[in-house]
Amino acid sequence: MALPNPFSGTKRKKTEVDALAVLNALPDPLIVIDDDGYICLTNPAGEEFFGLSSKKLLRMSVNEIVPFDSPLLGLVEQVRTTGDYVSEYSVDLGTPKTGIKNVNLQVSQLYGTSNVMVQIGERTIAAKMDRQLTHRGAARSVTAMAVMLAHEVKNPLSGIRGSAQLLEMNASDADRALTRLICDETDRICALVDRMEAFSDDRPIDRDAVNIHEVLEHVRRVAEAGFGRNIVFREQYDPSLPFVYGNRDQLVQVLLNLIKNAVEAAPDDGGEIILSTAYRHGIRLAIPGAQEKVQLPLEVGVQDNGPGIPEEILPHIFDPFVTTKAGGSGLGLALVAKVVGDHGGIVEFDSSVVGSKVLIRLPVYNFIKTDLE
Repeated sequence: MALPNPFSGTKRKKTEVDALAVLNALPDPLIVIDDDGYICLTNPAGEEFFGLSSKKLLRMSVNEIVPFDSPLLGLVEQVRTTGDYVSEYSVDLGTPKTGIKNVNLQVSQLYGTSNVMVQIGERTIAAKMDRQLTHRGAARSVTAMAVMLAHEVKNPLSGIRGSAQLLEMNASDADRALTRLICDETDRICALVDRMEAFSDDRPIDRDAVNIHEVLEHVRRVAEAGFGRNIVFREQYDPSLPFVYGNRDQLVQVLLNLIKNAVEAAPDDGGEIILSTAYRHGIRLAIPGAQEKVQLPLEVGVQDNGPGIPEEILPHIFDPFVTTKAGGSGLGLALVAKVVGDHGGIVEFDSSVVGSKVLIRLPVYNFIKTDLE
């Protein structure tokens, strides 16, 4: 039997909705382009995306804010010609002020007019977070290999090295050079296996409140005293940043690795590294098996002014054995991804800047919740 509707017979009051307020509330950048190619409408997200106020944007043509060969111009022209709705995914959209950003574009003609609306979906955070879960899996995929190598490779190598040392005692000068080569190569392989064994360490890490600025300053001093003595370091810190929930020693190792990579990538003359921190609201990551999304508002950046990373290896830059260095093992960034993942964070590569920039996103230390655990 159906229950009576207490609102039956009641006339519903019409709700007035401000269309401009709805437009301004949209999280995605949006612009409307008129017949002459000028921007006639935008929203706050559009202002932030293009790095210009609406007052300036509304005086500019779309050709002034994107390069002449931008795919956006072709999509706008296509919609004007056909009147159809067009979507284009994973488009590199460049602007003079903000550089290149990877976005999704949705272009359509406004009903009853010849104006064209462009909606821009920034996919950097979501896509990189999704890739980060893949990086974690790739880092863990070498765990079994590391355990196997430790047992099956290191033990025979010890015998090979010992035999070479015995031969060296009675060898001629020419043969002694060969036995020394055997010892050096076995040492190199053992060191590589030792680095891989770090992937098999799945014990919970000991975490506490860490001042990330103290960690950055410590690592910067170490670099300036050694491998980075010829590099100019610049800081762009948010002084109000709260504590990170992490392990200080492991964070030192992660940042030392990233800064060493940045030093090697920077030019010998005029090399510069920017260390940055920021607080980003609304960054949350859904972890498989977790009931709640993890908030990752703390951002730490290491940027160099080198040649950058080749585009073809960007999607795999944090995978094991992927490297741009001659003779590199390709385990450094994979280990960084594992350690940051063990902290519940993510690491990503920002290709929209000059040079290379690695961003680490970490959780905040929660005094109340953590102390009660």
